[in-house]
Amino acid sequence: MNRELKYLIIATALVMLLAGGCGSGKSAPANGEAKVMVLAFDGLDPILLNQWMDEGALPNFVKLKKDGDFKKLGTSIPPQSPVAWSNFITGQNPGGHGIFDFIHRDPKTYLPFLSTTKTQAPEKFWKLAGYQIPVDEGSVTLMRQGKAFWQYLADAGVPATIFSIPSNYPPVEGPFRSISGMGTPDLMGGYGSFSYFTDDPTIPKEGEEVTGGQVYQVSVDNGELKAAITGPKNTFKVVPEGEYPPDSTVKFTVHIDPENDAATIDISRQRILLNRGEWSDWVGIEFEMIPYAVSVKGIVRFLLKSAHPHIGLYVSPINIDPRDPALPISTPPEYAQELADVEGGPFYTQGIPEDTKALSHNILTNEEFLQQAHTVLSERLKLYDYELYRFQRGFLFFYFSSSDQLTHMFWRTMDRNHPAYDPEKDAAYQGVLKDTYMRMDKILGKAMDKLGDQDVLMVMSDHGFAPFYKSFHLNSWLLENGYVQLRDPDDRSADFLMNVNWSGTKAYALGINGLYLNLGGRERMGVVPVHRADALLDEISNKLLEVVDPENGKKVIAKVYKTSEVYKGPYKNLAPDLIIGYAREYRGSWQTALGNFPEGALIVPNKDEWSGDHCMAAEVVPGSLLANRPVKLSDPKLYDLPVTILELFGIERPKDMIGHNIFTGK
Repeated sequence: MNRELKYLIIATALVMLLAGGCGSGKSAPANGEAKVMVLAFDGLDPILLNQWMDEGALPNFVKLKKDGDFKKLGTSIPPQSPVAWSNFITGQNPGGHGIFDFIHRDPKTYLPFLSTTKTQAPEKFWKLAGYQIPVDEGSVTLMRQGKAFWQYLADAGVPATIFSIPSNYPPVEGPFRSISGMGTPDLMGGYGSFSYFTDDPTIPKEGEEVTGGQVYQVSVDNGELKAAITGPKNTFKVVPEGEYPPDSTVKFTVHIDPENDAATIDISRQRILLNRGEWSDWVGIEFEMIPYAVSVKGIVRFLLKSAHPHIGLYVSPINIDPRDPALPISTPPEYAQELADVEGGPFYTQGIPEDTKALSHNILTNEEFLQQAHTVLSERLKLYDYELYRFQRGFLFFYFSSSDQLTHMFWRTMDRNHPAYDPEKDAAYQGVLKDTYMRMDKILGKAMDKLGDQDVLMVMSDHGFAPFYKSFHLNSWLLENGYVQLRDPDDRSADFLMNVNWSGTKAYALGINGLYLNLGGRERMGVVPVHRADALLDEISNKLLEVVDPENGKKVIAKVYKTSEVYKGPYKNLAPDLIIGYAREYRGSWQTALGNFPEGALIVPNKDEWSGDHCMAAEVVPGSLLANRPVKLSDPKLYDLPVTILELFGIERPKDMIGHNIFTGK
């Protein structure tokens, strides 16, 4: 990612905050005195669920299925998390809520931007002694369109708690309790950036580009290491035009005890003693923006991987401190502070808290990543117990990420055919996913014990999973098939389509599943006439459906969706023209998502620890739906659930919701 674009997308996310400082005989409940609960296990896969239910490992899931129902749940097109959860939240498909991918693009500039939020920095400042003080307020805007279903509940006087639902940052406001989930940034404004301090010259490996974090090569002098945690850009500092604001930092010192392989960390007037392999509790740190006037608080956790012969110190992404949030993470604002009191202190607020990038780059081992992931779950369980205990009436939604993130990272350990499977380091972890599902089963058991016969319980996931064996370079395919032209044919390394000759380009890809035409009158340098668009889309679709893996003859792409046909609503014209639905075992490459054109083979083995995925054809990775009463809808989908929830409380379905009631089939 080039520096200017990275700053545009990520670094401005802070300054605007600182400126503003049931069985078939059960009757349905019909008012706010009733209880309806949705328990969300992200990525809970129906195939794996069935397998382990049949083995007797998941007794509570078996009981819920027996007493009520279990069906596959249709996911979104594409089955990406922000898209799928937006379907569930609004009761619409992407044409109605406007979220199509993690990344969207501006047709006037061809540049990408994060799809779910938009940040606006202050525009007016007072300048004093080298600093600029914002006069007007900046803002963070949730880009998802449409009204969240719990806002309709609130309008009807139904009490609601929405815990950590994805695609709701910043959280919508109203008379309910909610804390934001996936999409909530770390303090740097991104999805999470770790730091790793080491004097081991072999880390990172030569030529390896570390994403999702930063490795700092440091020196140890007389058993002491001095370093700093880099924080958000200090946009209060006046800098010459054309220059970037400096980073804010928090300095720390590490005193190394080589004999005991331990270390003491002095940071922000705190002293932390860690032995090799030990994690710290949450440590509060403060980034000074204007001396004695403005600062920003965050929280981090340290892991001392080793003190000798080389120092290896992992520092988690800087999470927003729920005790004093620098960004809006809850409704009402004091709800985050209330939850911190329940937890007994800070907790992970980052939207995707499991540090998958650190595992992918071997900064964390399998075991260390699991330790971190289990801490995430342990914190979540305390808050779950709290909300479940006080749930007396109305609606409760509670979300768990473990089933998603651990399946992404540990699919390889139970699949010896996976290109990333390493028997030496993975064989001992082949039971991680089954164990995770068993943990989810215990969580379900608590909800079943809490709810009465007349209460409604639904368990759902946004999508399922499949093995991710190989990547497909879609942009390279477009280039080789004459749909893209490069300005410099010898330079295929530029991200974000920077080297594309738009006057000779008919189509391009950006994001994991999206393909766009370079359409005249829409794109700034569009060359495809509108009257030729459909024919060109059909041509590209037919060719893509013919792509086979030369190693095994399997089809790489299962389905190509024309968004003009599968989306409905006022925002469908903003969507990609085609959604590429990959076959099981295949997925669009990370390079495709960033608008890159790698040389060489179009289909390459995936040797990353990120070994399971769901960004494929929607039909390949359906989610799971269980309920404590029969589901009469034969083919339930995510956008059917909000209609069902509202009607359970006697609320008429909104006209813009396209779903049906899963319990009545209407």
